[in-house]
Amino acid sequence: MATDTLKSGAGASGAGGLRRILLDNGALTALIVLVVAMSALSGDFLTADNLLNIGVQAAVTAILAFGVTFVIVSAGIDLSVGSVAALSATVLAWSATSEGVPVWIAVLLAVATGLACGFVNGVLISYGKLPPFIATLAMLSIARGLSLVISQGSPIPFPESVAHLGDTLGGWLPVPVLVMVVLGLITALILGRTYIGRSMYAIGGNEEAARLSGLKVKKQKLAIYALSGLFAAAAGIVLASRLSSAQPQAAQGYELDAIAAVVIGGASLAGGVGKASGTLIGALILAVLRNGLNLLSVSAFWQQVVIGVVIALAVLLDTVRRKAGATPAAASPAGGGGNRGKQALTYLLAAVVAVAVVASLSFLHNGSDAAAKRKVGLSLSTLNNPFFVQIRQGAEQEAKKLGVDLTVTDAQNDASQQANQLQNFTSSGLSTIVVNPVDSDAAGPSVRSANKADIPVVAVDRGVNKARIDALVASDNVEGGRMAARALGEKLGGKGSIVILQGQAGTSASRERGQGFAEGLKEFPGIEVVAKQPADFDRTKGLDVMTNLLQAHPDVQGVFAENDEMALGAAKALGSRAGKDVQVVGFDGTPDGLKAVEAGTLYASVAQQPTELGRIAVRNALDAAEGKDLKDLVKVPVKVVTKENVGSFGG
Repeated sequence: MATDTLKSGAGASGAGGLRRILLDNGALTALIVLVVAMSALSGDFLTADNLLNIGVQAAVTAILAFGVTFVIVSAGIDLSVGSVAALSATVLAWSATSEGVPVWIAVLLAVATGLACGFVNGVLISYGKLPPFIATLAMLSIARGLSLVISQGSPIPFPESVAHLGDTLGGWLPVPVLVMVVLGLITALILGRTYIGRSMYAIGGNEEAARLSGLKVKKQKLAIYALSGLFAAAAGIVLASRLSSAQPQAAQGYELDAIAAVVIGGASLAGGVGKASGTLIGALILAVLRNGLNLLSVSAFWQQVVIGVVIALAVLLDTVRRKAGATPAAASPAGGGGNRGKQALTYLLAAVVAVAVVASLSFLHNGSDAAAKRKVGLSLSTLNNPFFVQIRQGAEQEAKKLGVDLTVTDAQNDASQQANQLQNFTSSGLSTIVVNPVDSDAAGPSVRSANKADIPVVAVDRGVNKARIDALVASDNVEGGRMAARALGEKLGGKGSIVILQGQAGTSASRERGQGFAEGLKEFPGIEVVAKQPADFDRTKGLDVMTNLLQAHPDVQGVFAENDEMALGAAKALGSRAGKDVQVVGFDGTPDGLKAVEAGTLYASVAQQPTELGRIAVRNALDAAEGKDLKDLVKVPVKVVTKENVGSFGG
């Protein structure tokens, strides 16, 4: 009888312990709910390869977030970690390749760069009395600018010995995961077992009280922000190792992911609360979400909505959990009942979250696996540009016609995010992968993984370096640049001053179009380029940059923009002068660009027929899946479209 009672008590104790663990870790509960939901909805999710894949994708965010944890626990904020990561990796690659510095010294220089950036943040905040938001925002811009200056806007190949950090140990354990775990343990050790860790909690809890108790708050903040910079440097090295190159535009927006991971993990932005394990769980939640949504073929546009909603629900669950556990069970039955009621509310909210996640993902999941003949993944560099939206539309039209199940993802011009999406495609065993690379070098490692898995890869618009592709479906960007120069030069009569609006620094499309335009302009020695400025393929930035350039060069007679969006922004800045006093030439042949050509606002656009690129890419993907021989290069003709021939042009 006593034995039965003991067993019963032990069972109840075990159940109670599990319940307490879940209640005390709202982020862990949310992670479990997500894993269960994704496993139920996708048979490709709960596999060893995919789980390791999730670990790799979480690694960079987690490493950045560990450094940010120190800052947030001390009631600060660090918005510069993404840019510092990119700068550190750029310094390593540049010093080891361009300057011939021994690799181990280059690594030390990269680490020193991260420390220096963090130290400067600390000086500005502690001694300059700048708010952490302002100081680190300034460092975000400075570090990103220095990265672009050092690299001249182009990716730099990573040293082979350091690039092995992106490989696996023993053929199965990814090195980024190992680095993440080691740095997570170091973070936990610093927070829980060291003087500076205790100082962080004291400063975050009450900075004035910490100062009055004898703590040297200013010096502690220097160390805290230096630690954040150190971890950012480590994250940058790991990220560049995965991409086999240092990307000057890498890790944009990662500071927000890092902060989100820390907050989801239970830290308070008010300071004084936070731990390494919670931060790791927060990073895993973000990685699981992105991985699962890719596997479920959720629309790239809906993915942002789902991620935001689930982050909010995870933090809400944690907040309710904290309130439920804030009041200890009273000795009186009434007190205990009140606390149990709050705990019941927590369970109810967790159930609602679980049902909401499963229901929303089921609704968004296209559910066409059984009906589809082939599964194809299309990773586009961005869907924030009409040209790539047209590629997607052409691909979707052809996929529907051929009975292909097409999954489209949006890399948002982030080479690292695209690498994750391609790894997800590989894990889910698609018939073929179609990739429009953010950067040709950075896509190489992920495409090589697909090669090892015997999944055919078709590239569209841009090629992939150092990897095997079955076909490249593209227009010739260099030749298109030459055609643009010829059209503008002839329109200006071979003389005059012009400005060039460049695309996003570091992208192959910007480099190739700019190269072709420079080569074509050699035919017109009377034309002078008075300014070249990046406007990031964006219409609003094209408007702003052109407005600024007109202050210094009011008599400019021509504009070449490396895409139609920037050309339209430039035309807006020129106002009534566009198409009359100033001739504007764009690139891409988007619907808005062609309308402007017809109206006379743009003189010409070098049109690539993006919908045709999408259609041909899907047809080649299906042929590759069926084992047919493909041409290495499938060229889609480009042509200069002016007011005279715009009516006969079909994109």
